Amino acid sequence: MPAPGRLVAFEGIDGSGKSTQARAVATALGARLTHEPGATALGVSLRQLLLAPDAPPISLRAEALLMAADRAEHIELVVAPALEAGEWVVSDRFSGSTLAYQGYGRGLDVAGLSELVSWATAGLVPDLSVLIDVPVEVAQARLASSAPDRLERLGPDFAQRVRDGFLALAGADPDHWVVLDGTLEVGALTTRIVEVVGARLGELSVVTEGGEAAHE
Repeated sequence: MPAPGRLVAFEGIDGSGKSTQARAVATALGARLTHEPGATALGVSLRQLLLAPDAPPISLRAEALLMAADRAEHIELVVAPALEAGEWVVSDRFSGSTLAYQGYGRGLDVAGLSELVSWATAGLVPDLSVLIDVPVEVAQARLASSAPDRLERLGPDFAQRVRDGFLALAGADPDHWVVLDGTLEVGALTTRIVEVVGARLGELSVVTEGGEAAHE
């Protein structure tokens, strides 16, 4: 049987650069890249309901439950099978985003959300959550040329609460979180993340120039 894989989650406010880093690090590690919400057929529909600017209004508890449904399907169909096959998985957002956005950002009870997240994930937690942290004004400047989704439209005060939430989550669990400066040059930040993942999680599958996976 293959050794169990590793799950690395990338977290951060919109505009932090986490998606760029998730793609780059997944390539560097030879890992499977996935994302939330929207990585499954059900998730695509849920993402539309959750983020489309023209989506109908959603109550806060319903929003959290839809996020949980997306994650449950994501784990069942994508994440768990890959980990069981011995693959490394890099996810652009995971459970930390629910606690930061729906908890700290929206004001729902974080302890209650933690129980919901644990149930939806069947207890699965990332081996490491990488928080790409940037000031809100930097993130908003990066997003200025793109059309905002429903959560991005909530403005800088909401984004600051979410950022504070991520930092609180990371500070409360330093064994499973790392905070890195998202204002660093993209390539330098990728290199630093790969170093940190290696130091925290051990042997890595690294893609060589010939496209083959090597271990170090």
